[in-house]
Amino acid sequence: MDNWDEIRTAFQVARMGTVSGAAEVLGVHHATVIRHIDALETQLGIKLFQRHARGYTPTEAGQDLMRVAQATDDQFSQLAGRIKGQGDGVSGELVVTSLSGLSTLLMPVMADFRLKYPEVILRYLTGDRLFRLEYGEAHVAIRAGRAPEEPDNVVQPLLTQNTALYAAKSYVDRMGKPDCTDDFKTHLFVGTDNRNSLAPFYRWLWEKVPEENIIFRSVDYRALHLAVLAGVGIGFMAKWEAEKHPDLTEICTDREDWQSSLWLVTHVDLHRTTKVQAFVKFLKERAKDWG
Repeated sequence: MDNWDEIRTAFQVARMGTVSGAAEVLGVHHATVIRHIDALETQLGIKLFQRHARGYTPTEAGQDLMRVAQATDDQFSQLAGRIKGQGDGVSGELVVTSLSGLSTLLMPVMADFRLKYPEVILRYLTGDRLFRLEYGEAHVAIRAGRAPEEPDNVVQPLLTQNTALYAAKSYVDRMGKPDCTDDFKTHLFVGTDNRNSLAPFYRWLWEKVPEENIIFRSVDYRALHLAVLAGVGIGFMAKWEAEKHPDLTEICTDREDWQSSLWLVTHVDLHRTTKVQAFVKFLKERAKDWG
């Protein structure tokens, strides 16, 4: 089977559910869509769709074909993203990814980078899932924790992040300030809702603090920081973030076992391109002031 056009047509019919919808997406006449489907079914010797008044529904064989077509279409899109990053100039799309909790740290860097290189279009992707650099999902990744080990990635240390426990003045006024050696049974805490978090300070929290005392939980780091600032409870915050909020009181100073590393990750195919090198150099220079 060597006709990708027909497979792509079938994929769009399955996705849209109608011949007219697929024709509009593909920019072809609806008769072309029908011809492609008929030819593909003839070639395979099996029905890929059930035709009905509302449109086309994939058969079991059609669903199998669509899964392969979806994966292939995704890889073509990701390949296009990688190719776009291989130009000689600092222009076009640059995709950066990190945990959402690092957005406050990275946004000033990206804003200044854009001023220096006005032909760049920045896309900033955040989330807990790892965006696949080998598929072109991102050009540069900033990752936390253990050093990434994916093959074909260039990994550089960026920062050792110091973290401490903080509380807002409103919390301290209401509940008092615990001694860091206390068992914390009379205090309220803010923490991640992910019991499997790899962050060393959150592992410590779940081990040392009674579960019922962790009264605000979220997987959104920004929400956790805002909860601490609002006086909901005591919570962890990176020192660079806490220094921006003079109303915060440091409860427990940063410990070595609470430290986490930030890594700068690029794919070997794009690492030496002008655009990626420009951003990597810019970011590493700014990171020297983060402390």
